Amino acid sequence: MSKEWNYHPDLPLENRSVFQWPPNPTFLLGWLVRNWLTLSERVLMLVLAVALWAFFYPSLESAKILAFGWVFQIWLVNFTMIFAVAGGLHWYFYIRKSQGQKLKFERREQGKNNALWNFSDQVKDNMFWSLGSGGLQLTGFQVATMWLMANGYAPVITFAEHPVWFMLWLILIPMWSAFHFYWVHRLLHQPVLYKKVHSLHHRNVNIGPWSGFSMHPVEHFFYLTTLCIHWIVPSHPIHLYFHIVFQGPGAAMTHTGYQDLLVKDKRRLALGTFYHQLHHRYYECNYGNQEMPWDRWFGTFHDGSSEATAETRARKKRMFG
Repeated sequence: MSKEWNYHPDLPLENRSVFQWPPNPTFLLGWLVRNWLTLSERVLMLVLAVALWAFFYPSLESAKILAFGWVFQIWLVNFTMIFAVAGGLHWYFYIRKSQGQKLKFERREQGKNNALWNFSDQVKDNMFWSLGSGGLQLTGFQVATMWLMANGYAPVITFAEHPVWFMLWLILIPMWSAFHFYWVHRLLHQPVLYKKVHSLHHRNVNIGPWSGFSMHPVEHFFYLTTLCIHWIVPSHPIHLYFHIVFQGPGAAMTHTGYQDLLVKDKRRLALGTFYHQLHHRYYECNYGNQEMPWDRWFGTFHDGSSEATAETRARKKRMFG
């Protein structure tokens, strides 16, 4: 569609934030239907969270006392889940090449035979950081939160007692995550932290499913502090597990490098976003996502136009000299 991209959506990008003024009831209803009442990433993540709660993670009762058995069980489940989701998407899009170049943002393939990467291979490098530091720290935050819940230090609710809040909190968790991500992301783009920490993630200019959770250990820590909200806000374990899936395997879904999953040439599932793809290409823009308005409000929004590219490059030059 252009010299810069293999594919991009219609440009300039529209304002897709739910926080529009004046409120647009039609848009909000469409957003609710698109995200929660049809087959979507969030619905799939919620189904997975319920399955994890029912069959795979240890009970809160067993988490009252720290013990190797249940902690190892959580790590094993998380390792398997990240491997299955990121690995499955990588197999589908990049090994089997089920969609070829259809809806793929970049023309290039994943990096190989390049000393930029550990093991001289982008995918192996990304797997190392995602499954290593990522899987361990995700498990650490989860273990701490479950222990706090089990011992009464973090508020726990049930659906029967608080059905409205139970459902509302599920809808709000991705919004909280987007709010938290924007500000942590801005912090990580400060020159010192960027050079020493965040640059590891940004080696992935041409992203793939394994890129999403591939981070420096310090970045993993900052990124996963979003889960600490459950130490304060009343939550059910399903809320925590949904949040775990959203932050871990969910990062693979948003970094596929493709706009949508096609089935018989029909768009069946929204995955990667061009909004974030622009961030990986131009760096100092689109720190958050389209759901929250922070990039627009604070002058860091890139709408895909050549004018926005020029403005972003000027801002990057001012930041790094």
